[in-house]
Amino acid sequence: MIPHTILPLESPGWREELSRAIRDPRELFRLLELSPEHLSEAMEAHGDFKLLVPRPYLARMTKGNINDPLLVQVLPRGAEQALTPGYTRDPLGEARTNPTPGLIHKYHGRVLLIASPACAVHCRYCFRRHFPYELNQPGRREWSKALAYITADATINEVILSGGDPLAANDQHLHWLVTNIAAIAHIKRLRVHTRFPVVIPQRIDSACLDWLSGTRLKTVVVLHVNHPRELDDSVAGAIAKLRASGIDVLNQSVLLRGVNDCVQTLCQLSDKLHQAGALPYYLHQLDPVQGAAHFSVSDQRLKQLQDQLMARLPGYLVPRFVREEAGASSKSLL
Repeated sequence: MIPHTILPLESPGWREELSRAIRDPRELFRLLELSPEHLSEAMEAHGDFKLLVPRPYLARMTKGNINDPLLVQVLPRGAEQALTPGYTRDPLGEARTNPTPGLIHKYHGRVLLIASPACAVHCRYCFRRHFPYELNQPGRREWSKALAYITADATINEVILSGGDPLAANDQHLHWLVTNIAAIAHIKRLRVHTRFPVVIPQRIDSACLDWLSGTRLKTVVVLHVNHPRELDDSVAGAIAKLRASGIDVLNQSVLLRGVNDCVQTLCQLSDKLHQAGALPYYLHQLDPVQGAAHFSVSDQRLKQLQDQLMARLPGYLVPRFVREEAGASSKSLL
């Protein structure tokens, strides 16, 4: 008899995880054993901005807790349908900085490309929840216009891939796009803003790492983690793969009521990020997008948290507290 070893079952790949993500509030309530009293408002709010929660992210939530800080970020709420003065569909004025499909040029020296209109998770506070993605889904012929725009402006030295989430696009397309970006002589850096390594860590595979690290460009991946419980061993593993490929890893968060508006939570977040290999970068004041006002935290409370963090943490673990405003030449330090 030939001896054999029983190998552990292979975990689903990132495409499979995305395909089996939760898209129905009723299924979310069932899996998390939530009280049905909040289901009707979730169903109604979900109509305007669809629920999307990957199962690896769902697995980190506490069953039966409607106020779980990870759940709060993705659960449709009735408050989203309230019209709040000062909150708009385009809080950063991106419609005025969208000169060609798929490209946003807000700040000197860098441009942002909408590499994919899709996301791996729908965060309820997303400042692009009303963005006209239907007008920003260029094919390769249209991408040539964006690349020509970058080529013609020698002051641009950094290209940011955003979305949606750029890692929702397939690796063949991303390889093609990044190769063409790297062919533009005055571009020095590639920055990728993504939530995929947090919600579906399997996305950081060999094909992804090949195009991320396969050009002359200095590459930075910026994660989006708001709460320390979003970081588990699988996320740390994805970060380790990025760093082993020579990629810098930063994190930006949004200050959210009921999620991380607590100094202990923010201290734990900075500590866990650093332990995992990601450096805290920005802590954003909430962008005033219509439907997200219930997440807002006052500037006074933000300042208190900033002072408390500076008193408790070494400087390199204190993220920069910032606000982004339409028409400004840069983010504003708070």
